[in-house]
Amino acid sequence: MSATDVLREDHRQARRLEEVVKRCYVALYDGRDVPLSDLGRICVIIEEFLDAIHYSREEDSYFPCVASYDHLKQEIHNLLVEHEFSRRISVQIRRHLKRWEAGEDAREPVARYLRTYKTYLEDHMRKEDDFFDKAESVVLSKEEESDMYEQFKSVMAVSKKTEDMIREIGYLEGRPWARPCK
Repeated sequence: MSATDVLREDHRQARRLEEVVKRCYVALYDGRDVPLSDLGRICVIIEEFLDAIHYSREEDSYFPCVASYDHLKQEIHNLLVEHEFSRRISVQIRRHLKRWEAGEDAREPVARYLRTYKTYLEDHMRKEDDFFDKAESVVLSKEEESDMYEQFKSVMAVSKKTEDMIREIGYLEGRPWARPCK
């Protein structure tokens, strides 16, 4: 396994989350009930899995390694800007969820920002997958891939947290509001 393989596996999980987010905002727009606790779980997965784990792997290890060869610097910059955009959407989801939890009717802004997040995530992962293809074929050696993979693995707390977040996605996929409509 390589560092790029780890990041691609993160993307497989993120695509599962993307589908959950879509089903959630569709349910909200359709007027169906989505427990606020489930919305909170979505926020936690975005904050702890995508931002704190996946983006951290990219920003702290993968991107600097690729950039050290003077390759793909503009692509890295663009992806970093998108990571910041993701964080800002996440803040808005959390902000409006807190309003809703406090008794205000914030269903529409929560649904709107979830829809925005889903659109962002779909586009961003496609761009990152293209970036990974280029990095693997043009820049990174097998040894560098292996070294980064070992670095990713060495943080056992992150591995445990990743497993927890994957279980959370599975939990959300099984919720009544998240089941595909017939």
